[in-house]
Amino acid sequence: MRDRWRHPSRRLLALRRLEVGTVALAAGIGFGVAAAVVNVWLAIGAAAALVAGLAAQPYLQRRWAAWGYAERDDDLLVRRGVMFSRLSVVPYGRMQFVDVTAGPLERIFRLATVRLHTAAAASDARIPGLESAEATRLRDRLAELGEAQAAGI
Repeated sequence: MRDRWRHPSRRLLALRRLEVGTVALAAGIGFGVAAAVVNVWLAIGAAAALVAGLAAQPYLQRRWAAWGYAERDDDLLVRRGVMFSRLSVVPYGRMQFVDVTAGPLERIFRLATVRLHTAAAASDARIPGLESAEATRLRDRLAELGEAQAAGI
């Protein structure tokens, strides 16, 4: 039985920090320009946007650490959540198909998301931020195990 928990790549954490930092910086610049043009009190908004971006950093670390998956003999465990933790158990025999997707920023960071689709729409699970090679390996392994388990039904 393999139940060692694996986590997404640390590059996912860097990507999330970049996304939050970019939004905070853009909001800070926007409020700063508005403060210079319209009202000096809007500088408080600029400072608040920058402080919020910095304050979000520990949460991003915890959110990254909360994601994990473990391959077992008959199923895949997927966990996530900081405030409300969620553990999904996806039996290999119930998987209909496995998707690997990567948006533009994920491709720049050489990351991908593995999405598991089952017959029940509510039980779909995803594992974000895997290195592209690991995502491909996991997809192929899950497809192989899913076919083997479904054939035994």
